[in-house]
This record gives sequence, C-alpha cells and structure tokens, in this order.
Amino acid sequence: MANSFSNLITIFLGLYGGYVASQQKLPTRYPIGFLGVAVVGIGSFAFHASLLYEAQLADELPMVVVASYSLFILSDSRKGFDFDAGRGVIPLVAFNTLFPISYAIYRNPIYHQTVFATLMACIVLRTLYLIHSDISKNVPPVAKKRMGKIYQTGLLTFLTGFAIWNLDNIYCNTLTEWKNAIGWPIAFLLEGHSWWHALTAIGSYLMMLGTTFPWLSRIPIPTSLLSGSSGFQGSSVSGPPKQS
Repeated sequence: MANSFSNLITIFLGLYGGYVASQQKLPTRYPIGFLGVAVVGIGSFAFHASLLYEAQLADELPMVVVASYSLFILSDSRKGFDFDAGRGVIPLVAFNTLFPISYAIYRNPIYHQTVFATLMACIVLRTLYLIHSDISKNVPPVAKKRMGKIYQTGLLTFLTGFAIWNLDNIYCNTLTEWKNAIGWPIAFLLEGHSWWHALTAIGSYLMMLGTTFPWLSRIPIPTSLLSGSSGFQGSSVSGPPKQS
C-alpha cells in the first residue's frame, strides 16, 4: 500500500509543475514535460496496486519516454521560443517505438535501467553544458547560480532516492523483519521503495525546473520570472505568444 500511495507525491508535483508552466503561458512543450512526470506516477501507482505485467509496463515505459522527451527538448538551443520540432521528432518517435518493442522481446530490468540511466546522464551533461556555455549568456550570473543550485539539489535528491532504493533491495529481508517487529505506522519509515518514489519525485521536479531555466536562457528573461519559490510562480512571461 505504501508503495502505491507514495506515488501521489509524483502525481501532485507533475500536475503542479504543468499547471504553473501553463499559467505562466510558457510554450506547450514545457507543461507537457511536467505532466509526463505525473504520468510516470500514475503508471507506478497502477503497478504497485495491481502487480500486473501490463501495469509494470505502464510504470517503466513512461520513465524512458519522459527522459527522452526532456533530452529532445534540451537538444534545441536556438534563440527564442520558436521550436523546430521536425529535426528531432523523427528520432524521438523512432526511439520510443523501438525501445518498447525491444523491451518486450528482452524482458530484462537491467536493460531498462541502463537505458534510463544513460538518458539521465545525457540530460545532466546537456544541462551543465547549457548552464556554462554562451547559450545561457542572457541569464544574469545570480540567476544562473540559482538555477544551478536548483538542478544540483534535484539531482542529489534523485540520487539519494536511488541509493535508498538499492539499499532496500540489498537488505530487504532484514528490513522486513524490522518492519514486522515495529509495526505500522512507524514501519513506514523503513519503506525504502516508498522513499525512492518520494525522493525521485521531488528530485525530478527540481531537475525539470532547473533545466527549464536553460531552455528559457535562449531569450532575455524578465527578472520577475526568477522570483517566487517555484521558479515560475508570481511572475508573468512577456514575450511571444504561446507556441508548441
């Protein structure tokens, strides 16, 4: 039960991020990225509640789709909000068509984890490049430092959740004995998989928030956009009309 309901954090943060990005009238591709996080949470909830193979795919495949979509967005470094989707759509669609087919044939979780980890590593490297290259020269140094901290916090939170998940797998039997001895609700604190859900949800949200700044660094950023705890909230984006 804990592994199911811990996904509510993922769903909430994904919906919240999509709502705020939409309210700030950012191009459609930005709220879609946040909403993708919510889809991952919904799929994970379905799997842990049912333990069906179909639900497992609904948990695992969106992780890869959202990660590849984020890398797809980050690959565009042209100035302005205009977006040449044609250059990247074909590789994106091809990848997200071939991967599910190959995963259905080769049902090895290590394969899925390797692909997902590779995408995440590419996202991290691309984000660091955008932050430190001339592409983000329109961003004031204070703002650049802030978006770096947001992304770093998200990455460390994500990796902490990943470490807890692995420790939970390694010491599963011992932790189960402890949980049975302690009893609920305190035993929830030892639910490593649930902490993995919660921490990766928070980490993913912060990482997507941090990478949104490099996306926006292609245009002059209104100072109001950098105010507010969410990174978006409390500001309005003045500029070109909303595009995809």
